[in-house]
Amino acid sequence: MPELPEVETIARGLARALADKTIANVDVRLPKVAIGNGVPFSRAVAGERISGVGRRGKFVVIELASGRSLVVHLRMTGRLIVRPRDAAPYPYTNVTFEFTDGTGLCFADVRQFGRVRIVEAGERWDAGVGIEPLSEAFTPEHLAALFARRTTRVKVLLLDQRRIAGIGNIYACEALWEAGIRPSLRAGKVTRAARSRLHAALRSVLTRAIEMRGSSVDDYVDADGLRGGYQNVLSVYGRAGEPCPRCGQPIVRTVIAQRGTWWCRACQK
Repeated sequence: MPELPEVETIARGLARALADKTIANVDVRLPKVAIGNGVPFSRAVAGERISGVGRRGKFVVIELASGRSLVVHLRMTGRLIVRPRDAAPYPYTNVTFEFTDGTGLCFADVRQFGRVRIVEAGERWDAGVGIEPLSEAFTPEHLAALFARRTTRVKVLLLDQRRIAGIGNIYACEALWEAGIRPSLRAGKVTRAARSRLHAALRSVLTRAIEMRGSSVDDYVDADGLRGGYQNVLSVYGRAGEPCPRCGQPIVRTVIAQRGTWWCRACQK
């Protein structure tokens, strides 16, 4: 599933490509994917002008001039691909936005788990989404409050989208390794010094991943259909049996809360 760096990369690409375009038509091939508000999706958004594109957690937010938004969750295999005029059909496309200049935007998803929904102006659709880890509000003190007295394993807490938005398995593993914290440690047992390292590691890892346009370890491509580059510099994720970049001991893979977890037994005590 695309995580914060991948979704941010997609959103930035769409912001550049779709600014001020007007939707002429929407071809919905799989109705369950496009969620309206009691009105056929195509009719509801035809004529809308795109005023901006942003991100909230793992959601792409396409802002419309009317004040409404199109909120897209890519789930496991969803893709948002900008298409030039007269381009051939993109594989597994479930929804196609056609613009008045002849270009298009495809929402493709081979597994059909992704969704795009219309959000009305002022609707608090993200009330259950946690704090953005790259925001000014995400301070070491905020992280300490999230961890205080919790018996939840630290990696599980990092993946809880109600607490911190956008972090998934890849970047939780990478940040915990960078901070030298065992993924199975109870959150309330993380020391102040370790929390400080983790706070810095989360922001550093996410920022570096955005700079390299995300990690293409599975299906992820950006809005132009291009792969990211951060998978080439991952320290532990997916590297079971390989030497730890810090100490040389073998990286191990264990399972925490039904999620594969890569870490170093020597470095992450």
